[in-house]
Amino acid sequence: MSAAEAFLAQARACEGLGSSFTARLLRMLARELGADLPVLRRITDWPGPDMTATGDAVALRLAGGLHALHLTGADAELSGVYPPHTPDDEALRRVVLGTIGRHAAALHAALDRPPQTNEVRRAVVPIAAGALLARRYGLPLRLSELGASAGLNLNWDRFALTHPGGRAGPPDAALTLTPEWTGPALPDATPVIADRRGVDLAPFDLETPSERLRLTSYIWPDQPHRLDLTTRAIDLARARGTAVDAGDVLPWLAARLSTRQPGTVELIYHTIAWQYFPDATARAARAAIEAAGQAATADAPLAWLGMEPDGDTPGAAITLKLWPGGALLPLGRIDFHGRWIDWAPRDLP
Repeated sequence: MSAAEAFLAQARACEGLGSSFTARLLRMLARELGADLPVLRRITDWPGPDMTATGDAVALRLAGGLHALHLTGADAELSGVYPPHTPDDEALRRVVLGTIGRHAAALHAALDRPPQTNEVRRAVVPIAAGALLARRYGLPLRLSELGASAGLNLNWDRFALTHPGGRAGPPDAALTLTPEWTGPALPDATPVIADRRGVDLAPFDLETPSERLRLTSYIWPDQPHRLDLTTRAIDLARARGTAVDAGDVLPWLAARLSTRQPGTVELIYHTIAWQYFPDATARAARAAIEAAGQAATADAPLAWLGMEPDGDTPGAAITLKLWPGGALLPLGRIDFHGRWIDWAPRDLP
């Protein structure tokens, strides 16, 4: 796939996920990749074999770099064509290309690092599953998140969620998630969190302003609600000192599973992360979780929760596997950004 084709594919994905501005920006850039600018020449000569969102995500790297310039006010002309402004096509092209020429160093730095999001609305999945587990076991939960990024969704018990039965979450919730909900209400059960920790190959350091900027730069400019949710979640994670360890998932998971605590449910979960694990890592992690499941007991159960693409549409599949017993429970489907959920849980064993 050529660079232009990769940008157009990403534009279609952005359109489908509700960002018409980012789609428009990337379509324009796809047409202009031949411009004589060092940043664009680097993209057209990109060395990797996969420039798409499941590979190097080059289009999102450049879009994030441009958004960071807008967020910091580093380029007034650029901010003048970014939302809420609605420039015509020629004005957008002229200003964005000018910005790319003026800020080559910053944009090269953005191209050096893969984009990494921590989509807060995906927390709908652990919130909903947490209510099921609280009702089923009546035990505190010990959270282990794989691919935790900045750790924002390790604090899902401090978020509120609207659903057909009303509102789940604490009265003083840091933020409220309002997905379009299809399916039954959640049970009236409040999870208690005994411990929480996550792992990521390259977690964000939320105490570093440049890292906070990079995290928010990957949110699309015409989605201020996402930016507000993320900013609230960042503030909460910093206040709580949420812990995300830097490292490979396999040794981390092995160490985590070796310190399981009787009287708690071990909840391992991931949201749009498993697909990025190398095949060997995914196989070994699955084997480690299933081996730990075989050792689970009634007073130390294990739950494995996933929100991942499964080749079906729309959105991602939500699955929950429980031990003792190893029952695999489909829980429904959800939009990749958590805008809607088709909640269809089976009865827990």
